[in-house]
Amino acid sequence: MTYLDEWKKKYPEKFAQEDAIFSHIRRGHHIFVTSGCGEPQYLIGAMTKYVESHPKAFFDTEIIQIYSLGIAPYTDAKFKSNFRHNSFFIGNNTRDPVNKGAADYTPISLSDIPALINSGIVPIDIALIQTSLPDEHGFLSLGVSVDMVKAATDKASLVIAQINSNMPRVHGDGFIHISEVNFIVPHEAPLLEITRAFSGETTLSLQRIGNYVSRLIQDGDTLQVGYGSIPNAVMVHLYNKKHLGVHTELLTEGLVNLIKTGVIDNSKKTLNRGKTVATFCMAKRETYQYINDNPSIVFRTVDYTNNPMVIARNDNMVAINSSLEIDLTGQATSESIGSLFYSGIGGFQDFMRGALLARNGKTILAMKSTAKNETVSRIVPTLNVSAGITLNRADVRYVVTEYGIAYLHGKNIRERAMALISIAHPKFRPWLIEEAKKRGQIYHDQAYIPGERGRYPEDLETYRSTKTGFQLFFRPVKITDEPLLKDFFYALSDRSLHRRFLSWRTDIPHERLQDFVIIDYTKEVSILAIIGDQENEIIVGLSQYGVDEATHTAEVALAVRDDYQNRGIGTELLSYLTYLAKREGFLGFTAEVLVENRPMLQVFEQGGFDITRQTEAGVYHLRMAFQAPEGRRIL
Repeated sequence: MTYLDEWKKKYPEKFAQEDAIFSHIRRGHHIFVTSGCGEPQYLIGAMTKYVESHPKAFFDTEIIQIYSLGIAPYTDAKFKSNFRHNSFFIGNNTRDPVNKGAADYTPISLSDIPALINSGIVPIDIALIQTSLPDEHGFLSLGVSVDMVKAATDKASLVIAQINSNMPRVHGDGFIHISEVNFIVPHEAPLLEITRAFSGETTLSLQRIGNYVSRLIQDGDTLQVGYGSIPNAVMVHLYNKKHLGVHTELLTEGLVNLIKTGVIDNSKKTLNRGKTVATFCMAKRETYQYINDNPSIVFRTVDYTNNPMVIARNDNMVAINSSLEIDLTGQATSESIGSLFYSGIGGFQDFMRGALLARNGKTILAMKSTAKNETVSRIVPTLNVSAGITLNRADVRYVVTEYGIAYLHGKNIRERAMALISIAHPKFRPWLIEEAKKRGQIYHDQAYIPGERGRYPEDLETYRSTKTGFQLFFRPVKITDEPLLKDFFYALSDRSLHRRFLSWRTDIPHERLQDFVIIDYTKEVSILAIIGDQENEIIVGLSQYGVDEATHTAEVALAVRDDYQNRGIGTELLSYLTYLAKREGFLGFTAEVLVENRPMLQVFEQGGFDITRQTEAGVYHLRMAFQAPEGRRIL
């Protein structure tokens, strides 16, 4: 006697012939089908075969699913009188029927669906599910797809389960007793898996995005990652982190790999400490095997995992999701491309809003800057009038592309537009700037250097510590730094401004500021000394040099905020500029310094140069030769 024979003996009525099982479907029934990788493909195929052999058995049934990853024969035109598909999230198999009007899409956040089912607003008559084999106590596990399946089985008057030994037994809310199932169809088959292959160019872009996002994740953070290639690319860059936690809707292969290596141990979570919490899994067979009967992994119903108030109870919650398109004001869509319904709201709003309510929470919108082989920009002047706005302007915090990080919170429209343009694909930036000018979103005289000359030299970013132990982040100036530089210059005393500009002029208008932020990095270098985090950067020092091609030297200038002077910042900036200039093979620096500016003269004198000076009208004209290794002058 096999294992199932014992259950057949105890519940013979549940193991009926398939024709007898599907004969219970009546016209107008609402049929729930488990989604994603838990989709009961055999039951779906058997049901459609039954209709083909009994074409008048029932009509106008509604197939209700979150997301169809596998077969979706009920969307075939030949079944139009039998089935009408209604999904809460659009997949590749149903996108075309939905947009042709042959199937339906219900826009809704995943957290709201169980309540929708429980209230009867979305009625469920029949539930087609896939489960594990029953355990010794008769409990079947919903395995990789708990989400709203439990709500559907509770409401359905008829539950049909495909039991499959390949379905893992997962701890948490996803158990249903065999006595609560009306019919059982044993069928062994591999579960659906997620496997993706990428081109070299795409992989490079994903690596850059993953690297940028990883900079925003701190040890001890609790993560949520959405679906797609980008969130998985982020996981690859987190192996140097410690004590990460997981509270997510989707458990991915990337997350499980981090669990296996100990990066994710959930030891710092404030809610469900020690447990990885999810509601469904879409991955590979090895991942399904890992979560099988693993007590450290708990699947809860989606109205728990995706409840913004539950999410907010996780301190240091970080939500990482993708978007199809974002406009220059910060409106983002994850569900449509213009009037084309493409995917869905899913858990996008749930986590992007729940994380913001958490203590020290943050949200990251990660996306490739282009689509369709770099022919279309995902950062656009304005969303199409028909596009669904999944996140409004107030919801968006960090936006990451392969070209950098933009932080939008608290920024005005002009600052947002410039920040997003700075991380757009370079070939689309001139277009975006011109479109933003037309809309009055940025200065009408906003300057821009296209191409390689205007490329932000990320490789010049570095961290430095002064001799006094003061920690600084050095980075090149960006086109978006105008507000920060304005604050920097106006934080300088009149004397410091006079020393920097050799002028008593004290105003630094936009027209003048542009000269400091629009940099041709083939001819000049401008390095900022930064304190504070990404959300609240403060410039405490500015250093620049401009190349004199005729003499192969560079003219250098420095300024440090008055309240941060005498901490070694100027010395460290000059040291870094010297390193960069020597790397380019320059022979030395020149500078103009007021005779009375003893602090700056001292910085230069201690820089290790061979200095000659001339005095004219109270100004020193300095020539500072770099020293050759053996101490010879090279200027």
